[in-house]
Amino acid sequence: MKKFKEKLSGRIFLLLALSSISALVLITVFIFVQGLPIIAKVGFFKFISGMEWAPGEGEFGIFPMIAGTVSVTLGAALIGIPVGICCSIFMAELAPEKMRKIFRPAIQLLAGIPSVLYGFCGLIFVVPLIRDYLGGPGMSILAGSIILAIMILPTIISISEVSLIALPRHYKEGALALGMTHWQTILRVQLPAAKSGIVAAVILGIGRAIGETMAVIMVLGNSVAIPESILDSVRTLTTNIGLEMAYASDEHQQALFATGIVLFVIIMILNATAQYITRKKHSKTQNKRKSNETKNQTADR
Repeated sequence: MKKFKEKLSGRIFLLLALSSISALVLITVFIFVQGLPIIAKVGFFKFISGMEWAPGEGEFGIFPMIAGTVSVTLGAALIGIPVGICCSIFMAELAPEKMRKIFRPAIQLLAGIPSVLYGFCGLIFVVPLIRDYLGGPGMSILAGSIILAIMILPTIISISEVSLIALPRHYKEGALALGMTHWQTILRVQLPAAKSGIVAAVILGIGRAIGETMAVIMVLGNSVAIPESILDSVRTLTTNIGLEMAYASDEHQQALFATGIVLFVIIMILNATAQYITRKKHSKTQNKRKSNETKNQTADR
């Protein structure tokens, strides 16, 4: 009876795993089936490098949206990555235990706040501040970058903190024993040792920023144009789909699915890169451990 229950539970978990994979495959196939015809008709390079987006006139160029996506994501990374890494260092090495018990749930709560609330707060507070003190319409790359930077902080902080905490204790003890200060140990020993985990956190955070829709719709202004400054209004790939899918049809709808293909490929590349970096670090750690065990066994003999 016990073996039967174990086999049954194993098969149930297998079916659940297969169902999630099947859902991913179906979504992927559906997006590609809907989007590839317009890419084949227009041409891939013309589609991604075209400067005009006028579906009613048969113009399907998404380069302004690609430029908007890159500029907003880059701005969010420049703001969010340093803040996130510094917060993770503080949480892992400097904060008292009582403070950690308060900060960790607060950081996790940030990840659970609906994106529309981030966009609403940006529209009420960030956009007027930019408009009043820096000029321009307020709805801009800078506003979107600030909101996205806040949204990617939980991912960067949580994964980076875990990477720092998971380091072998003798790294820190050895550095302190050699006369390094606490800060020198963090900067020269612990951060380089946890580099793969931190890089993976950054890549996943950037993936989150690229895929965000509702918050940036509310604060970017959504102008289809190449930006010239951080105070310009832009439209990203995700906001383009979100704004136009409700009334799109025929080739217009296919072009939006094709935009989804471009987004899908970008995010898959980022996630695969993060997985590769994490696995590479894990394999190096295992190989080093095996090497040390072999040396110890040889020394004992």
